[in-house]
Amino acid sequence: MSKRQSDGAVQAAPQEGAGGAHGAAGPTLTGKVVLITGASSGIGRAMALACAEAGADLALTYRANRRGADDTAESVRRHGRRVELLSVDVADERALETLAAQVREAFGRVDVWVNNAGADILTGEAARLTWIEKLDRLLAVDLRGTVLASWKAVALMRGQPAGGVILNVSWDHVLAGGTKGGYAEVFCAAKGGVYSFSRALARSVAPHIRVNVLGPGWIETAYGESLDPTVKERITRSIPLNRWGTPQDVAHAAVYLASDAAAYVTGQMLMINGGAVV
Repeated sequence: MSKRQSDGAVQAAPQEGAGGAHGAAGPTLTGKVVLITGASSGIGRAMALACAEAGADLALTYRANRRGADDTAESVRRHGRRVELLSVDVADERALETLAAQVREAFGRVDVWVNNAGADILTGEAARLTWIEKLDRLLAVDLRGTVLASWKAVALMRGQPAGGVILNVSWDHVLAGGTKGGYAEVFCAAKGGVYSFSRALARSVAPHIRVNVLGPGWIETAYGESLDPTVKERITRSIPLNRWGTPQDVAHAAVYLASDAAAYVTGQMLMINGGAVV
């Protein structure tokens, strides 16, 4: 562990200004502290690694997948960045209060808070839940958890001279209802709430805090890997860029919105979907 990693609170990052400070390598997060919930695998893991590559120190949370979280943390350390790993149930308000206090104690501040944690209702035993049980899980974790965590982030960032950035994760289909069926209905109920809440929050906390939304489309995660090949090919043909996205595609968008290159962007959803919903 380097001396920088053992010194506790990190020095505040200089502001890059509305034009941003990014060169050929892309936007930078050098000197920033980024908190990402649900970082054990998939999009959360990809965002953690992309933020580390961009120069950020990280606080990462997980719920049950400790092995995956450890792997993510180790990959972050290989980039020479500091990382703190915490087990958190984002649907539990007291757990979120503890999270905010622990990260503030460890780093002194949070520059970027990414609410990525979400309930899995698509794979494994969760796929066999009733529709009401699936809806309840999504509303508790994806919607309520995002709202509660965002409020904790606001309370923390309002006390910081430089403010901060909140990124929430929705779904591109909440804008167009591009699919039909039970899954589309329950995801639109929860993720549509995340989208609308985030836009309202952006107005409430501006100009001290920016709030934006990531809107992934068809992304290669555990669900895509388990999908029937015929169905997956049909979906691929419906995407103008003719491929599914990768977690890294979403991560690159997150780094941009988290950085000062996006200093004049708030209340917006950036869709990472190959043009599937426009």
